[in-house]
Amino acid sequence: MTEPAQQTNWNLPNALTTLRIVMVPFFGYALLQDGGDSITWRLIAFALFVAAMITDKIDGDIARARNLVTDFGKIADPIADKAITGMAFIGLSIVGDIWWWVTIIVLLREWSVTLLRLSILKDVVIAAAQSGKVKTVLQAVALAGLIMPLPHGDAHGGAFDFWPAMLGEALFYLAQILLAGAVAMTMWSGYEFFRDVRRQRSSRV
Repeated sequence: MTEPAQQTNWNLPNALTTLRIVMVPFFGYALLQDGGDSITWRLIAFALFVAAMITDKIDGDIARARNLVTDFGKIADPIADKAITGMAFIGLSIVGDIWWWVTIIVLLREWSVTLLRLSILKDVVIAAAQSGKVKTVLQAVALAGLIMPLPHGDAHGGAFDFWPAMLGEALFYLAQILLAGAVAMTMWSGYEFFRDVRRQRSSRV
């Protein structure tokens, strides 16, 4: 009987995942240029972030559709996701657009869930919950909005005054509202994940 071919790590989904990881330092560099006050660099950072979010969706769809799910992809994909969003949270806190306590809480939740998921990957499989999917979308949209050079407050209003003032302010505070929703869903989905892990472990005893 012919043995099934071993799945190779060299495929398109894994290449896109690797590309997202490589993009992280370039994204961070662009976001932090001139203390976050450069319109050009903020737009570059926005473009890199949006590209990363799009490739995240594409590589997952391709991997599932073509049966290209690999051990490398299972490990690298969540790391790439958390690296790019983590850099966005940290960078936006550095330039003053997100409170540090929000970033700390979100990053503690994200990395604790990711590390636990990876540590139990071979023994317990926790399917992605709907709350986690909603959290991911809210985070992506909110962070993208806050990365854009929108006029707001005393620090950035003058630098980003190419926007109509009222529109820029409205979009910025809309992004802040979405961020608040993302933080709430981040904590709730984290609770659901730890609850499901505990239930599965209990059922195996």
